[in-house]
Amino acid sequence: MQTAFIANKIFNGSEILTDSAVLVKDEEVVDVVSSSVIPQRYNVKNLGNCLLAPAFIDLQIYGGNGMLFSAELTTEALEATYEYCLEGGCSQFMITMATNSIEKFLTGIEKVREYWSKGGKGLLGLHLEGPYLNPAKKGAHIEKFIKKPTIEEVSMLLQKGKNVIRMMTVAPEQCSEQVIEMLLNNHIIVSAGHSNATYTEAIKGFQLGIPAATHLFNAMSPLQGREPGMVGAIYDSGAMSSVVCDGVHVSFPSIRISKRLMQEKLFFITDAVAEVRHGEYQHIFNKNKFVLPDGTLSGSALTMLLAVKNGIENAGIGLEEALRMGSLYPARLMNLDKKYGLIAPGSKAEFAVINEKLSLERIILDGE
Repeated sequence: MQTAFIANKIFNGSEILTDSAVLVKDEEVVDVVSSSVIPQRYNVKNLGNCLLAPAFIDLQIYGGNGMLFSAELTTEALEATYEYCLEGGCSQFMITMATNSIEKFLTGIEKVREYWSKGGKGLLGLHLEGPYLNPAKKGAHIEKFIKKPTIEEVSMLLQKGKNVIRMMTVAPEQCSEQVIEMLLNNHIIVSAGHSNATYTEAIKGFQLGIPAATHLFNAMSPLQGREPGMVGAIYDSGAMSSVVCDGVHVSFPSIRISKRLMQEKLFFITDAVAEVRHGEYQHIFNKNKFVLPDGTLSGSALTMLLAVKNGIENAGIGLEEALRMGSLYPARLMNLDKKYGLIAPGSKAEFAVINEKLSLERIILDGE
C-alpha cells in the first residue's frame, strides 16, 4: 500500500514542517513532499490538527501493563511491555533485566529469541543492567547477585546472548580493561552506571570506548568540588547519558542544567517497571513512582511521551529537542539513526501522532 500522511505539522527529526506530506510505501518512508504535489497513486490520510513525529525508542524498560519481564520470563510479558510502549508513542524498546542470577539472564535471552521467532514486534534486544555493578551504588538492585566480572563468565554470556544482548550497564571501576574491550569488540553498547567511580576511574572507562552512561545522577558518584565523580566525568568526556525525566529520579532543574551542558548527548528513558508482588524484585506503585517494599525508589511510571512532555513543560527543553531526546538520540547510540528517529527516505514508517496537549492521538506502525 502507498499512503500519504498529512498533518498540521510534521517533525522530520530536524525541523517542523507545514503544508507537507509523508509518502510511505512497503513500511518505509519514500519522501517528504509538499502536500500540493502528492502523486495520485497515494492514498491520502489526513491526521488533522496534530503533530506527526518519529515514534520513540526506549532503551531501558523492565515491563508494562502489570507484567515485569524478569518476574514472568515469558513472551507474554514482552508483548505486554510492547503494548505499554505503544501507549506512550514508543515503537522500539530494549527490554531490561536488573541484577539477577546468571541462570535468570540465560532464560531471559531465550525468551527474547522465542518472542522474535513468534513474530513479536518492537523489541531491539536485551539490556542487562548488572550484575557487574558497584554494591556501594546498588540502588534497588539485589546485592547478593552483584559481582565482579570474569573473562570466562563474560565470554559465556556473549556466546549465549549473541545477537540478543545489545546493551550492558556496568560499573567501570569493577571491570578490567580486558572485560570492557571484550564487550565493545562484541558490539555491546556499554553504559556506565551504578558506579562509585572516581573522576579518574570514570574517565578511563570512557577513554576505553564506553559510549554512554545509565540514568544520569541515579546510583552514581556525584559531582563535588574536590571529586567530580561519575557525573563530572560524563559532563567532561562527551559521553551520552540517559536520564529519567519524571521529577522524582532527578529534579527538573538538574535536567535543565545537564541539558545545557550536554546538548545532544542527553536522552530520555522511562526506566519503567510494573507493579509485582512476587519474584526477586517486588515493585509497589506509590503516587508517581514505584518503590521496593522497604521504600527504596525502584522504577518510574513514565511513558516515553510523558518523559518528553515533562522535558518541555518542566525542564525548559524545546519541543523539537525533546522529541529528538526520545527518538533520534537513542537511535544514534544504537547506530540505528538511518532507520529510526527521523522521517526521511529509507526510514521506518513508525510515527507518533501527538495533539496540542502533548497527548498521543495514535501511533502508526509499518505505515498503517
